[in-house]
Amino acid sequence: MDQILSKARSTRGSIRGSGRITNQRITIRQLEYLVAVGELGSITAASVQLNVSSPSISAAISQLEEDLNVQMFVRRHARGLTLTTSGRRLVEEAKGILNWVQNLGSIAEDLQDHVRGTLKIGCLITIAPILSANIRRSFEQAYPEAQIVLCEAHQADLLAMLDRSEIDVAVTYNLGIGTDTAFSSVATLPPYVLLGSDHPLADRQSISLAELVDLPMVLLDLPLSGDYFLSMFHRQGLTPNIGDRTKELSVMRSLVANGFGYGLINIRTRAAVAPDGKPLKFLPLEGDHKPMLLGLAHKFLDQPPRLISSFVDHVAARALAGDLPGMLTQDT
Repeated sequence: MDQILSKARSTRGSIRGSGRITNQRITIRQLEYLVAVGELGSITAASVQLNVSSPSISAAISQLEEDLNVQMFVRRHARGLTLTTSGRRLVEEAKGILNWVQNLGSIAEDLQDHVRGTLKIGCLITIAPILSANIRRSFEQAYPEAQIVLCEAHQADLLAMLDRSEIDVAVTYNLGIGTDTAFSSVATLPPYVLLGSDHPLADRQSISLAELVDLPMVLLDLPLSGDYFLSMFHRQGLTPNIGDRTKELSVMRSLVANGFGYGLINIRTRAAVAPDGKPLKFLPLEGDHKPMLLGLAHKFLDQPPRLISSFVDHVAARALAGDLPGMLTQDT
């Protein structure tokens, strides 16, 4: 291989030399020549084994000795080349480096061909309590050699974490997704009106924004999500009467269940109760409103590791079967 390694990195800190080699570069091919000559004790024999001309190997070894400022061989015309003490140590180091480089190829092949290893998943904070643990369990059961590490965050933070490679995949909405990020939709989530069961409008089949605009609203005021809900009013020239704001979905559900107003929400849970046990009602919102798309986001990769693609496929298959834990989607 013709990869270039800095001497400091290639020797992994084990070869110090005189301190004058830090700006030099050596190649994997030079290390291969060094190991072959060191083991065979002859440039001619190394030339035959490697199918490389003797002058090329001789020049590479001489350049290596000059760059490292170390005499690696004692040259005896009749007896060939004998390793010095320093040369023997360098050959052993070179063998380790060549093995390490070979292992890199094996690891890369393994990543592409096998579903194993640790996958870092970020989940939108509002849906993490509903989806994340169940999805983790089912994926790890399907792929016993895989392990998921979970974290939760707001939308803007999740996208930043993807940019910094702190997570491999984000389970989130299609809000603020950049052109350098792949997004696979798994569910369509239209907006619903959330009401307490004893709200005067709770028995309706559906409700319009015009009917809600003067009533107190409990706004789920999260980055990007809050703007999404407010934009529905603004497109109709309406201004909602915001009575309460909260960044916690559980708090919003409790406030609504206890009669402090209505909420707008895309997450229609199977259990229609607030955290304190009070019942809730989900009613369709009338009008042509853009739904949110729930999906999986990851950075564009020419060849995504099997671990990532398998996770995306796993969640998509569950969604297609109507088996997203705890959630009712447009098709369920």
